[in-house]
Amino acid sequence: MKANGSLLEVRGLKTYFGSPARPVRAVDGISLDIADGTTVALVGESGCGKSVASLSLARLVPEPPGFYAGGSILFRGRDVLRMTERELADMRGREISYVFQEPGSSLNPVFRIGYQIGEAVRLHRRGVNVKDEVLRLMNMVGLPEPERRMRAYPHELSGGMQQRAMIAMALACRPRLLVADEPTTALDVTIQAQILELLAALQAELGMAVLLITHNLGLVADRAHFVNVMYAGRIVERGPTADVLGRPAHPYAQGLLAAVPRLAGAAERMTGIPGGVPHPARLPEGCKFAPRCPRAQDRCRAVEPELAEAGRGRMARCWFPW
Repeated sequence: MKANGSLLEVRGLKTYFGSPARPVRAVDGISLDIADGTTVALVGESGCGKSVASLSLARLVPEPPGFYAGGSILFRGRDVLRMTERELADMRGREISYVFQEPGSSLNPVFRIGYQIGEAVRLHRRGVNVKDEVLRLMNMVGLPEPERRMRAYPHELSGGMQQRAMIAMALACRPRLLVADEPTTALDVTIQAQILELLAALQAELGMAVLLITHNLGLVADRAHFVNVMYAGRIVERGPTADVLGRPAHPYAQGLLAAVPRLAGAAERMTGIPGGVPHPARLPEGCKFAPRCPRAQDRCRAVEPELAEAGRGRMARCWFPW
């Protein structure tokens, strides 16, 4: 996705673990763009490298055991991989902020909710009345009885309220980019819809860009302008959401879409993708999806395809798309 006013440009990013001699290739040469005010989705199964890719954007992967083996991450024209620790500290939370999955595990159990939301305000927005700002943020994300909730500990809140508190923390410094990593995991369907509606409303109000990380193509249909489908550390298909979901080119994207439950139309058995994502230390030769692909041929097993034009503004990493 190339757009005017590009906020984030990732080119050939490689995030590995272990030693350079025998690396575990968690993220292996991905490229993506996010423009101001847009929503971009990064989709794939657990283990495909989505979370490592998202953490890499603010250089949050610990070094060691991880290391950045190549590529660039340009955020507002500055290369994140070349920033000093001071520059990174100024950027994290203030310009790039995160909402992580399973808020019950992300929130600190020994600090009150108000203190945790106010931490970023104290760090990055000196001179602001912290209590007033925390109450404003809690009202913004729809936390009921904010005066009482700010004195509560995480275990005293429901899962939906915990996630709203996480969103308030992420928005405390009005970031330019919000990374939402599986923001509805472990929440029931009704609360999932509420959280997604909340993120959309706050994005419209604040004008921020959103990177939505998920394993479910169904969640991004009405939320994302652009979709990147990730498998085994690589982008295997990318394009405008309507085109990718309307007629995916890569067999893996087709498999993900076929696994989405449908409420309308005739009852059909959902079809899954056989097997699992390969371990990044034991990747097969050729196309990494070939062992699970119903259309794989000898060429697929021998030579890995490049990401190439596949029509209608999208790209696919497949010898035989469609």
